Amino acid sequence: MRYLISVFSIWLAVPAIAQSLHVRDADTIVVDGTPVRLNGVDAPELGTQSGQNAKRWMVNYLRGKSITCELNGDRTHDRWVGVCFADGQDIGAAVIAAGHALDCARFSGGRYARLETPAARSRLRRARYC
Repeated sequence: MRYLISVFSIWLAVPAIAQSLHVRDADTIVVDGTPVRLNGVDAPELGTQSGQNAKRWMVNYLRGKSITCELNGDRTHDRWVGVCFADGQDIGAAVIAAGHALDCARFSGGRYARLETPAARSRLRRARYC
């Protein structure tokens, strides 16, 4: 598997081959030791059944795929913020379209709003900061 992390929206000149991918939850992945918060994704907390289901979905979705991330230079807690792709597909868009997360327009600019499912809107609580 190949994982590439970029810094401040500039792709590294030489692709970094990572040894690991870890899913913390549906809006945070760790690529080769670098925690990345998916920009604009509002996923349920792990302490909820929805959060556990979302994490399980994410683990299955990412399995065997090549992951690339474009970081925007922001940090939140111990994580870099960015948009990540699995085999070229936006991971944030995928998890929202699958009904496991909501768009966080404050950070996404609304780019994922059209992908929200009605079931997710009725089942998930949007974070206040979104």
